[in-house]
Amino acid sequence: MVSWSSGKDSAFALNEVQGAGDLDVVGLLTTITRPFDRVSMHGVREELLDLQAKAVGLPLWKVEIPSPCANEVYERAMAGALAQLRKEDAEVIVFGDLFLEDVRRYRESRLEGTGFRAEFPLWGRPTAELAWAMICSGLKATIVCVDPRHLPAGFAGRRFDAALLGDLPAGVDPCGERGEFHTFVTSGPMLAHAVPVTAGEVVERDGFVFADLLPSEGIPES
Repeated sequence: MVSWSSGKDSAFALNEVQGAGDLDVVGLLTTITRPFDRVSMHGVREELLDLQAKAVGLPLWKVEIPSPCANEVYERAMAGALAQLRKEDAEVIVFGDLFLEDVRRYRESRLEGTGFRAEFPLWGRPTAELAWAMICSGLKATIVCVDPRHLPAGFAGRRFDAALLGDLPAGVDPCGERGEFHTFVTSGPMLAHAVPVTAGEVVERDGFVFADLLPSEGIPES
């Protein structure tokens, strides 16, 4: 299973795992915040997440959490999902984390005793090089969430591309690994077809700036 945020890091982690061929990826695992029906943290509409998973061609497992959500509530919901996935014979959770040691330790600690092991296929790669590798692979993504404490709000809604990398302020990680920004992937080698989107409104909520994306016409039918 791939821990799936709908963003570039989880998508590229999937791409790396599929390219290596040593793991059989059987699904995507995503946290959905109710009652907003959006991907947690990224704020992406569930409808777009479903279209994205369809383009990836893998089953989507949704872990539902409330808003606000205490950490123990999140952990209980995730533990229930993992217990169900073990019944489906899944054994590995793939994460798109890049270098934050505390995050990795947390992930690994939550999997102890569950029958799962964690894999981090992007871990330790220089993020400037990794960002370019993503772009050169054909991955296309849009910034859907910005932390204005670290990145100007005007970056919300921008494409993750070469121009963006050149415009990032000093100190901002090229992959946004410290939470400076989050993305939604609309195209790339891990998708069978693009997910057409239209830009919606940009709003500030709970200290973050979100660029809403709407589904466009022309979604290919299976």
